[in-house]
Amino acid sequence: MLVRAHALSWIARWDAQQEFYVPHRETLFGVIADAVAEVTGKPDPLVLDLGCGPGSLSVRLRERIPGARVVGVDSNSLLLALAQTAHADTPGLRFVSADLGSPNWSDRLDLDTPVDAAISTTALHWLTEPKLRATYATVHALLTPGGILLDGDHLLVTDTAPTLARVQRHLARPTQTPRDDWEQWWDAIAQDPDFGPLVTPRTGHNSHDESQALATHHAALTAAGFTEIDTLWQHGDSRVLAAIR
Repeated sequence: MLVRAHALSWIARWDAQQEFYVPHRETLFGVIADAVAEVTGKPDPLVLDLGCGPGSLSVRLRERIPGARVVGVDSNSLLLALAQTAHADTPGLRFVSADLGSPNWSDRLDLDTPVDAAISTTALHWLTEPKLRATYATVHALLTPGGILLDGDHLLVTDTAPTLARVQRHLARPTQTPRDDWEQWWDAIAQDPDFGPLVTPRTGHNSHDESQALATHHAALTAAGFTEIDTLWQHGDSRVLAAIR
């Protein structure tokens, strides 16, 4: 039997190792939540969390906007199990298994109204450029006019400013050694008797250089039909990129 407290302990370790790679992660989360509140102007916006993992961003958003309805989307069964076990009793929060890289992934969301906002952190760089373009096009179709998309990730300017890209990487460099890095966290949870059986080989999930380029995201968002596209917050190469439907 999967226990909420046990899931929360693994999520805490997940958050700690993620903060090693994104040292200002909580600030980044706060910027995304504040932007959703400002743009939607609603007490109960419908928000889509793309590549939600164990639900860290979804939960932070609901702390900022308690009435928000959040649909978290991910394809990893282990991370979804952590999210669902830890937050099964949280009203307005549900998680859906869907692969953003697959066609028609939005059909699994069971939405009956347009989405007010779409959010994501450190997830979309796993997509190839064609799949990133397709995902942004799908999100554009799901959003209500005036809705916002917010992507928090390491996005580089290497093509246009290689020296600044090097400086940005340096500024975002971790300063502390975590209990777990990425591989250590996965190795550890694989040994857990409750959650370990849900761990599957992470084949085909590699960061794609083209999808870490800021210019790639600008081009894909423009092609999808988004109009206002800009960086709302940045520390080093970690930024929150926003786009309006």
